[in-house]
Amino acid sequence: MRKTALFAAAFTTLAVTQVSAADLPGKGITVKPVQSTISEETFQTLLVSRALEKLGYSVDKPSEVDYNVGYTTIAAGDATYMATNWQPLHDDMYEAAGGDAKFYREGDYVNGAAQGYLIDKKTADQYHITNIAQLKDPKLAKLFDTNNDGKADLTGCTPGWGCEAVINHQIQAYGLSNTVEHNQGNYSAMIADTITRYKQGKPILYYTWTPYWVSDTLKPGKDVVWLQVPFSSMPGAQKDIDTKLANGANYGFPVNTMHIVANKAWAEKNPAAAKLFSEMKLPLADINAQNARMHSGESSEEDINRHVDGWIKAHQAQFDKWVNDALAAAK
Repeated sequence: MRKTALFAAAFTTLAVTQVSAADLPGKGITVKPVQSTISEETFQTLLVSRALEKLGYSVDKPSEVDYNVGYTTIAAGDATYMATNWQPLHDDMYEAAGGDAKFYREGDYVNGAAQGYLIDKKTADQYHITNIAQLKDPKLAKLFDTNNDGKADLTGCTPGWGCEAVINHQIQAYGLSNTVEHNQGNYSAMIADTITRYKQGKPILYYTWTPYWVSDTLKPGKDVVWLQVPFSSMPGAQKDIDTKLANGANYGFPVNTMHIVANKAWAEKNPAAAKLFSEMKLPLADINAQNARMHSGESSEEDINRHVDGWIKAHQAQFDKWVNDALAAAK
């Protein structure tokens, strides 16, 4: 009798699984993710893609575009989602592309994303530099001059990322225009040169953010130090933000939260995906660790896919809960 009951239960479970596979909410729907050209964002993008596939969606390979193009493409319905909406850093781009009227943005995907200015610890200790405003002094600024023009060379931000607007604004606000040059271009190439200079024992001044591999290579507090700013000053939609931390320190940028942002009309038609987007959470430390593996040579498409699969396996119960909650939202 007991065997019969167990067989019946097993058969029922199998039947439900087969019905579910045929009736998954994403069946027949193609999802088009976008991300920036920062290859380190692929990990968090593909994690969302994997979960969507469990819901039955066909998910395209992420298209790499500038952030502002990503927002306008999603708003127009030509792309589905982006997993790297930085708030408040991207607020101006988000609003320009239509804001809450065009986008679905619920839940926090990644918390605690920091950014700011750093210099090597040796120079900081020797010259007692703790605040970027000290670089108004031409003698201190010249320490970081790499091309003999008398100005400090700041390894800055790639145009179109959002951070370049903040840095340009702050150089003006803090009276650094005559002594600091904001070098913009390919960040990966510029930071590689900066790290080479550090290894040669030369002073370095640079902008970076977390999660990213740079702070795993140049460790704050050991190799480099964060510089504070004299007061809060942000451009555009961020102008009223107080960047001072609870402990009184002010590094010039608010701590950001990253969100999954999707086309609003699409999300309304796809409640399972909307629920998934709102629930997924990824620890910042896990992104840092994966990005460090990429920097150490595991950066191929195959490597990144393996990292994603490994993360899911290590967090299977959490991943399954996201999928099951999404399936329940579709009913």
